Amino acid sequence: MFAWIVAHPWAYPALEVVHIIGIALLLGNLVLFELRVWGFGPELPVRALARLALRLSLLGFALIGASGLLMFAGQSEELLATRVFVLKMGLVLLAGLNALWFHARGSLQRLDRGARLQTAVSMGLWLAVIICGRWIAYA
Repeated sequence: MFAWIVAHPWAYPALEVVHIIGIALLLGNLVLFELRVWGFGPELPVRALARLALRLSLLGFALIGASGLLMFAGQSEELLATRVFVLKMGLVLLAGLNALWFHARGSLQRLDRGARLQTAVSMGLWLAVIICGRWIAYA
């Protein structure tokens, strides 16, 4: 049904562009926010920065999700057979759970060692997701 996505000369590359824009929005804003959690830019109010950065990160995640689902729909069997893709999806799940835990424990109000640890884990997970995403092309 969605095989046309891979077959069309512009569809898949256009989805990849949207995916990369989403990655830039997600990761760029997370890095900015996480640097603030680590104490950089103390003149920036944490809550105001969090509202802006996290909203833009969610927009990026929405772009990634929508484009990723369409790219997946075009070649689901091939991707599911690839260990790197399955690993990538597991890492996305862990990154999401880490974000939920960050907010559930009130890390934004605390900005303590636990919050800094969670942001470091977040960055590591998202970088691993990106690495896996690129690796899929060669697996």
